[in-house]
Amino acid sequence: MGEVRCHFEGRLAIVTIANPAKLNAMSRHMWQQLRSVFDSISDNKDAGCVLISGASCGDVQAFSAGGDISEYPSFRFNEASLREFHEVDVWGGLQAMLACDVPIVARIDGACMGAGVEMASCCDIRIAGASAKFGAPIAKLGFPMAPKEAEVVVRAAGEMTAREMLLEAAVLDAPTMLQRGFLNRVVADADVASAVMQSVNRILALAPQAARLNKQTFRGLNTQNPYAYADSAEHQEGISAFMAKRKPQWAEE
Repeated sequence: MGEVRCHFEGRLAIVTIANPAKLNAMSRHMWQQLRSVFDSISDNKDAGCVLISGASCGDVQAFSAGGDISEYPSFRFNEASLREFHEVDVWGGLQAMLACDVPIVARIDGACMGAGVEMASCCDIRIAGASAKFGAPIAKLGFPMAPKEAEVVVRAAGEMTAREMLLEAAVLDAPTMLQRGFLNRVVADADVASAVMQSVNRILALAPQAARLNKQTFRGLNTQNPYAYADSAEHQEGISAFMAKRKPQWAEE
């Protein structure tokens, strides 16, 4: 069945996609857990950053190889149950990631296919190993990508890349996805962990309120009163620390 688990190390929420026997493929249960995990992170005022990655799969690594196909015959051949799967289970998980105001960093090792691409598309920073592979070859299984999920992938990966993945069942390598703007960085496989933690630590060293407000702005939510932070303690501390040439002390630390 697999699981999506989360634990905190200080202000860092570490989310793990864990279904090693199936290269971290997402089951219905895991989509439901993804939603619960990110809802709880959103509610945690102390959370400063999220790191999401796939569990170790032994000799073969994977962020997520897609959906758990073994479950598909139990619900995909009925319109009502298929709609519930995509609109409630899958979209519930993806929407919880998209709605999270805490910065999300994706560590992408190995296979990032289908559901993996969708989850990665919901992250703010994407760092991959050089051997990572990306695609959504679901046309080989006889079905399209659900509209809301496709919109997320198009927004993150670009329409050209999404069309190539879905219409050709193309599998693209990490350097190509970097060139096309989907990835922030590609590093040697052995260096992924350190590169990811460098990004995480940079985020954690910055103003947490500012990060949350930036994410709201990205979603078009912080428009009615975007300067309400003017008298906030964090705003005053940041400016004061700069003027005093000292490191700022954020309240959440």
